[in-house]
Amino acid sequence: MLDLDTLDFAKGSGLVTVVAQDAESGAVLMVAHADREALERTLATGEMHYRSRTRGLWHKGATSGNVQQVVSLHSDCDGDAVLARVRSDGPACHTGSRSCFGEPALAADVIGSLDATIVARMHDAGADELPAGERPSYTRRLLGDRNLRLKKIGEESAELVTACADGDASRAAEECADLLYHAFVALRAAGGSLQRVRAVLGARVGAPRR
Repeated sequence: MLDLDTLDFAKGSGLVTVVAQDAESGAVLMVAHADREALERTLATGEMHYRSRTRGLWHKGATSGNVQQVVSLHSDCDGDAVLARVRSDGPACHTGSRSCFGEPALAADVIGSLDATIVARMHDAGADELPAGERPSYTRRLLGDRNLRLKKIGEESAELVTACADGDASRAAEECADLLYHAFVALRAAGGSLQRVRAVLGARVGAPRR
């Protein structure tokens, strides 16, 4: 995965910079440092280990449970930095945020945020469990009504076609956003996931043209 002998630890007085990136969304989660021992532990366990000037060697998530599972490790062109693509089991930041860089970093994956909201709605209380007089959210209604969500996909598709036929770029963008939302709700209801969609698209990158 990563040849430690290609890294220039001397340049950073025994340390290299490590950028932890969400392997699915591409969001930057945190930046830390690692020495050879930390990276050896990372390779051996499959979970990120870092070296802090104050804390010494530390296993990310050892106390919080928010471990970072390694997907891949890549060195930069100078060999003094490592890109760690990870799957995080919880927030990367001690503040409780998924990213130490906050919303600006997470906003880069607005599709992922949308999908996360849909998943959260799936776990919301059902209509029969809501307080008297309170209606379920629109997303929850779609998740509970197969005919409604399929009907909405058809309607939004037709509206997108019309906007594109009219050459209305602004309305086409809005209709495309509406279609994506309804498509992702239907995808989750069918047992699919954004991760699977990304995997399919990723497999198609560089594939022979049809």
